[in-house]
Amino acid sequence: MNTTGDGFVATFDGPMRAIQCAQVMVSELKKIGLDIRVGIHTGEIEVRDHEIGGLGVHIAARVMGAAEGGGIMASSTVKDLVIGSNMEFYDCGSFELKGVPGSWNLFEIRARS
Repeated sequence: MNTTGDGFVATFDGPMRAIQCAQVMVSELKKIGLDIRVGIHTGEIEVRDHEIGGLGVHIAARVMGAAEGGGIMASSTVKDLVIGSNMEFYDCGSFELKGVPGSWNLFEIRARS
């Protein structure tokens, strides 16, 4: 949907597709020596012309900021929506996300072995 300097914003028709895309990106880019960070959140967005914005986008950016290089971090909203999938979510604790009300539980996503 948009670029953000050295990053980009993408939308998906469901959280599982976002997770699958993130896993492929992390894996493939690691092969050429690039460790990326991915943040995944699902929520309402505002569509303005050909760009998106709003609190949902802001939360996703803050979730990404909490991820380590080569890591995929997700909000508890994503975790709850994909319950029963083959994903493992490792609790990273509660975070204060700048510009976002309340505390947010964030989870690192790993494929189940």
